[in-house]
Amino acid sequence: MTQSVLAPASKFKLALIQLGGSADKQANLAKARSQVLQAANNGANVVVLPECFNSPYGTNYFPEYAERLSASPSVEMLSSVAKEAGVYLFGGSIPERDEKDEDKLYNTLTVYDPTGKMIATHRKVHLFDIDVPGKIRFIESETLSPGNSLTHVDTKYGKIGVGICYDIRFPEMAMVAARKGCVAMLYPGAFNMTTGPMHWELLQRARAMDNQIYVAACSPARDMTASYHAWGHSTVVDPKGAVIATCDEKETIIYADIDPQEVQSIRSSIPLYDQRRFDIYADVAESVDVDENGKGVKKQ
Repeated sequence: MTQSVLAPASKFKLALIQLGGSADKQANLAKARSQVLQAANNGANVVVLPECFNSPYGTNYFPEYAERLSASPSVEMLSSVAKEAGVYLFGGSIPERDEKDEDKLYNTLTVYDPTGKMIATHRKVHLFDIDVPGKIRFIESETLSPGNSLTHVDTKYGKIGVGICYDIRFPEMAMVAARKGCVAMLYPGAFNMTTGPMHWELLQRARAMDNQIYVAACSPARDMTASYHAWGHSTVVDPKGAVIATCDEKETIIYADIDPQEVQSIRSSIPLYDQRRFDIYADVAESVDVDENGKGVKKQ
């Protein structure tokens, strides 16, 4: 059972780019490009950028910085640098404007293979609507629309599931990904100075431990002059729930070796995948159909 759950996978080197941004989109794109090339030069095979890497983070900024994917300077840069670097590039996220509806915006991750082809998109499913009295109020749904599907990306290193920031709080996404064969979940995210210290690492370790997969979350660097203060601390967690790479709040690139054998090893030692009682409770993964493009939706 455990051997068949994980899709064929091989070792790879993962890089998370904790990027500092500004209000200058072109400068943000240029910096991201140089950092992707640096990560590739250091041996990374899969590279991840943070949430909203091309713009300041805030509902008031999304309309100004939004791009249609069919005519996007950000997409053009990401595609070009993925090809130049020869890496799989999980391009953080950008504010996306709907191709048909001018007023509809999404928080969207785009993914590229080493030839520069866009092979996946993921629109943030769970919008960040919170109100912590006296600390932070942030309502993404005032500006953004939610995505309507899960996303699993086929790479030559194996299947990789994705989410964006607040998506990590919903364990069903990682459960479905793991049960559908993904070796890892990658989350570009921008937790803040309230939620970051409380839950950033805890959520990554929980998703990794429960599902016995790798989990990584890539944050922007912290800028105390900006209106939104990101927690930083980009992190990679192994299938045992141990942190294997992390950092502080400053600009940096962190690296981790992803080894599918570690997934198989912990699943053999603690065989959760053989012991689940689907005679008592439902298998959430069986409620989702994933098509040939890696898009997952609820079965009808």
